[in-house]
Amino acid sequence: MRFLRLLIVLFVVVVLAALASRAARFLVVDQPEKSDAIVVLAGETNVRPARALELLRQGLAEHVLLNAETRDRIYDQQLVEIAQKYVDGLAEANRVSVCPIVGFSTFAEADDAARCLQSLGVHRVLIVTSESHTRRALMIFRHRLPQYQFSVAAARNPAQFGEAWWTNREWAKTTFDEWLKTLWFEAVDRWR
Repeated sequence: MRFLRLLIVLFVVVVLAALASRAARFLVVDQPEKSDAIVVLAGETNVRPARALELLRQGLAEHVLLNAETRDRIYDQQLVEIAQKYVDGLAEANRVSVCPIVGFSTFAEADDAARCLQSLGVHRVLIVTSESHTRRALMIFRHRLPQYQFSVAAARNPAQFGEAWWTNREWAKTTFDEWLKTLWFEAVDRWR
């Protein structure tokens, strides 16, 4: 009887370890589809815009919306102003615009992005965000804005996230944080 209990505990530990090893992989969805517009979610300001421009140049969309938080300042400039200067310097400036974001979460950002998407008259939207954020962002945008067809592309940043999350402290923190936020969305936000 004692041996059987030990076997059951060992089995449970092995199953949990196998699931945990795939925890980060579950968070990542990287399936960009041809769309009318690309929305770059606010937050990271280097890898995400670069990935969106790469997809624009590949012909996956005709326009890019670069979300920028209105409350953020870098020294004496608002992030929206910095984003606009960045856009003005692009060869594709006529195909890229800045969308001011007021919300403090992805849930609120979806509502702000809807305003900018509406002015473009689009139906299919490609979301570009950090790879660990792709699954949750896609779920939130589909939930908040069912009038659009969404796909998502991952902007990879190895300094921030990797699938072998247990090998790097930053990756572990990102994975844990994203899982908490995903569970919160499923348990609370989805029902609002």
